[in-house]
Amino acid sequence: MMLACQRFVSVVRNSRTLSRHVTTWSPVGAAFNAQQRKVDLLQKNVGLFGVPALSTPAGFEVAQQRALRETEQLVETACNNPPGALTVETFDQLSDSLCKVADLADFVKVGHPDPAFRDAAEKACINIGTVVERLNTNVELCRSLKNLLDNKEVLDSLDPDTRRVAELFMFDFEISGIHLDESKVRKAVSLNVNLLDLNNEFLNGTHLPNRIEKTALPEHIRHCFSIDGNSIQIGGLHADSPDELVREAAYKIFLFPNSSLLLCLDDLLTCRNELAKLVGYESFAHRALNGTMAKTPETVMKFLELLTDKLSDRYGRSQRARHWHEHCTTHQCFVLMPWDHSYFSSAVRAERYKIDPSLYSPYFSLGACMEGLNMLFSQLLGVSFRNEQPMAGEVWSEEVRKLAVVHETEGLLGYIYCDFFRRPDKPHQDCHFTIQGGRLKKDGEYQHPVVVLMLSLPPPTRSTPTLLNPGMMENLFHEMGHAMHSMLGRTRYQHVTGTRCSTDFAEVPSILMEFFATDYRVVNQFARHYQTGQPLPKSMVSRLCESKRICGAADTQLQVFYAALDQVYHGKPQNRSTTDILKQMQEKFYGLPYVPNTAWQLRFSHLIGYGAKYYSYLMSRAIASMVWRQCFQKDPFNRDMGERYRREMLAHGGSKEPMLMVQGKELTLTIFLGHYLPPFL
Repeated sequence: MMLACQRFVSVVRNSRTLSRHVTTWSPVGAAFNAQQRKVDLLQKNVGLFGVPALSTPAGFEVAQQRALRETEQLVETACNNPPGALTVETFDQLSDSLCKVADLADFVKVGHPDPAFRDAAEKACINIGTVVERLNTNVELCRSLKNLLDNKEVLDSLDPDTRRVAELFMFDFEISGIHLDESKVRKAVSLNVNLLDLNNEFLNGTHLPNRIEKTALPEHIRHCFSIDGNSIQIGGLHADSPDELVREAAYKIFLFPNSSLLLCLDDLLTCRNELAKLVGYESFAHRALNGTMAKTPETVMKFLELLTDKLSDRYGRSQRARHWHEHCTTHQCFVLMPWDHSYFSSAVRAERYKIDPSLYSPYFSLGACMEGLNMLFSQLLGVSFRNEQPMAGEVWSEEVRKLAVVHETEGLLGYIYCDFFRRPDKPHQDCHFTIQGGRLKKDGEYQHPVVVLMLSLPPPTRSTPTLLNPGMMENLFHEMGHAMHSMLGRTRYQHVTGTRCSTDFAEVPSILMEFFATDYRVVNQFARHYQTGQPLPKSMVSRLCESKRICGAADTQLQVFYAALDQVYHGKPQNRSTTDILKQMQEKFYGLPYVPNTAWQLRFSHLIGYGAKYYSYLMSRAIASMVWRQCFQKDPFNRDMGERYRREMLAHGGSKEPMLMVQGKELTLTIFLGHYLPPFL
């Protein structure tokens, strides 16, 4: 209830540009294509994100204790005041107080390079999570909210946003089992606390590399992996390697089953199902989808099956196989295997459309891409970025950049911390973290949202700025869509600010940004060679967009498979192993053969943040397609449409029903699929 934290379920160290031919960069572009000024070591350490207590790991304990003291006071206020708008405001303050610690810790436990900070943050997450679960079953606290919702006169006096937030808080009570008897309530709290530990254990395990004796691999491919003494460490799939043996070895070793993690996943799914059944749901999927656009698991599976049919009609498996077979025959390849998907998708595109990422990258320097985003948001929304020098201790790495987001008339909207480069112990994933949600404070001031964007870009060299391939550029636009959703939300309550909304709606702004990233009219505004300043030729952008049609259906179908697997895992218990389920779903929804002695599900980290909701990416694409066609396809810089998009969608966060924000009426699956625009269409 109280914890509206989300994982999305996310400024950079820059190099000096040495070429004398380079064009002049804007302040934002220069901030990302030039070396960062060193922090003055004589400055006072202001603590992470400017929180003084967090100048050391021990500060997390201080922050927790302060939040818990505030929690006690706010619970007392909520329980003792008469029902009214103040009740909802107090609940939101309570949520905000806890989230300021939990959200920040949620990022630090995975993003900070210092193990001591990570450990302290993880403990804080567990401790605050435990408090939240107890609050979710606090009968007196629930009664104070129920008294409000049962009082028609008071309820009618509330504005729509306040009423919706009150209903959302009550929903959190209900799914936590507040209606159960005392013994069952204790059981629900115990299950939730156990889930916190299982979630952390599984999530950490998904990122751990696997090891194998060096002698187990042919000598000529050992150099492709990390060698540690007599063993080789493999921490990824190496899916883009042109060497088939490297791809196969990485796939089989990285996905080799870990028995303890398999047990952890079994316990996790069992615990989730037991909790859902305890509080009155058929399955965890039914519990998780209550309140989303999809509503039920049946709707999700119907959507996935209809989408599969549409993909087959438009671009069937036989056609996919034919394209890949032609390429395989040329390269004396044979049976197509799962480790071939990414490589051959790229290879077919490269052959047919002459797509060589190395030819595109010089036009997509990080600074140029940030200039492009700045330009786009300025024209569409009147919003611009301002680079700010972090204070001592404010950031966790000298490579991090801090951007202030400023509106031309409203002033400061919030802050984005950009953690863009790979480093040891940093997860290889692109994601958005909420650090502080926006809300209207009692003094009339607005609490500015603060977020972190985490990417896994290659670091710059002494002579060359970070250069992005087209996929990296699209990912940057995607994650910035999440960040701007957080920045542009202007909700009264932080419980529903920005991305704190239905998961299957939260991906809409980010996927919409992918459409902008592949429109030549937009790309032409910023893609220029980092040395010569020459713009990216239109023919190259056209080929890139056209190339997506080739394997786009196969890529989308892979996402359908992941979404269907997620649904079955969180549906009614199957009385069979997660690997057996994986085999069946892969055959039904994907087609490429299962590889014996592999367990891809143990690398499916989205099972934690997106449990039973992985379909959200696909459903959100339907909405994003609709918005693009109706608002921006004709003119991607249309200011009136940009303002409308912010006013009718982004500004509301989760304070309005997503369907009503889309077009004011319920959407059926037929309408969804009618608007669905996969990358290949």
